Amino acid sequence: MKTLNAVNKFFYNAITITELEIRKIRHDQTQVWVRMIQPALWLAIYGLTMSKLSAMSAYIPSNLTYLQFMTPGVLAQSALFVAIFFGINVVWERDLGLLNKLLSTPASRSSIILGKALAAGVRGILQAVAVIVLALILRVHMIMNPLHILGVFIIIILLGMCFACLSMSLASIFRTRERMMGIGQAITMPLFFASSAIYPLAIMPSWIQPIARINPLTYVVEALRGLLATGNLTTLPVDILAISAATIVFLVLASLGLKRMVS
Repeated sequence: MKTLNAVNKFFYNAITITELEIRKIRHDQTQVWVRMIQPALWLAIYGLTMSKLSAMSAYIPSNLTYLQFMTPGVLAQSALFVAIFFGINVVWERDLGLLNKLLSTPASRSSIILGKALAAGVRGILQAVAVIVLALILRVHMIMNPLHILGVFIIIILLGMCFACLSMSLASIFRTRERMMGIGQAITMPLFFASSAIYPLAIMPSWIQPIARINPLTYVVEALRGLLATGNLTTLPVDILAISAATIVFLVLASLGLKRMVS
């Protein structure tokens, strides 16, 4: 009974933190709109341009256009950008003394991290919806089955949690907003390009392919591509398992580093 109560309390505290984080969106929606600029450029300019290259079409499934192939990757990138800078919020809260107040509550460190990570996932859903609408405007054919869309949202939540936890674990090491801004920019593009987001793994240099195969973003993109473009869900269980495993690892690291943030 005590164990059940402890688990209930853990998740209650995590959901409370999530709710507090989501409320911030109501007070400042600028970030949501500004972050739409980059995926719009990727789809409307890069995607339309690259779709005209016959060399690229030779490596993607014959039943897909390049824009269909690329849209899940841009969707993942959009949510990634939200999550990877979440560590800056933690540093900012520490500087304002808010983090000390959170740590003084009965909520455990791991429930605080989990709550913030879930909030990153919810923010990622907002970005995902915007990218899907933009893709439909560009007449990109996607599978709009309600169950598939629900699967997309679940994958996006896992993506947000995974990379928000990574960002918060890095925040305990770099400890300033300036450093976190720099490290966020330094790792975002390598994560994006060393995945199957905008080109198949088969055309990558041989030395990058092993890196791409251990990159959690690759599994996110493959899951989204199966749900939205190809309809092939045979690798979905492996994709979810890989993303979940990475999320758990980064959650543990971020929880261990949270106390160091205020020391």
